[in-house]
Amino acid sequence: MADIARLQRTLGYQFGDPALLQLALTHCSAGSRNNERLEFLGDSILNHIVAEALYDRFPGASEGEMSRMRASLVKGDTLAEIASELAIGDCLVLGTGERKSGGHRRTSILADALEAVVGAILLDSDVECCRRTVLAWLDSRLQTLSAVSKDAKTRLQEFLQGRNYPLPDYELLRVQGSDHEQEFHVMCRLKKPQLAVEGSGSSRRKAEQSAAGSALERLSRNGR
Repeated sequence: MADIARLQRTLGYQFGDPALLQLALTHCSAGSRNNERLEFLGDSILNHIVAEALYDRFPGASEGEMSRMRASLVKGDTLAEIASELAIGDCLVLGTGERKSGGHRRTSILADALEAVVGAILLDSDVECCRRTVLAWLDSRLQTLSAVSKDAKTRLQEFLQGRNYPLPDYELLRVQGSDHEQEFHVMCRLKKPQLAVEGSGSSRRKAEQSAAGSALERLSRNGR
């Protein structure tokens, strides 16, 4: 019971019904009463929580971009990493064979157990409490996604604003090609430091992003 009490502190959630947590930690190799049903429930709510968080945090992201971010957060390897960080493996109940073969460290078992714990928290509390707990586990990874997902125009704008420099101007120079294979060329001009960089892409938006990325690269290279 000491391990379960310690685990609850690590999880950041105290169960009203500790038997739910015990069930969530019981692998199918240990018997017919195991965590598979809780895993099914946890998988669904976890995907919902992550999708909602991405929708709120990345208002400019497309459906495809959000799908890729969600996939990176709910894939087995990521869930197993989180389960290891929470020391869930130390409390798993495994059958003799799985225990001897190191099942408490196996990626698939850890990922499934984490989903089962999410399902157990949902049943023990409510959606909002489950959401808060899960987002606390994911916080550092969501922060990392926030940092890398910023597009070039946003990063250039933040760079200039941080130095009290004027914002860039984007000018469409020309459009080449047929209607179905157009290529846009855009100039990004900075007043301070003085800089003019061209970018191209299959849409004006992509051309502006390309130009902003080139401007950032030039600024970085010049040490500004």
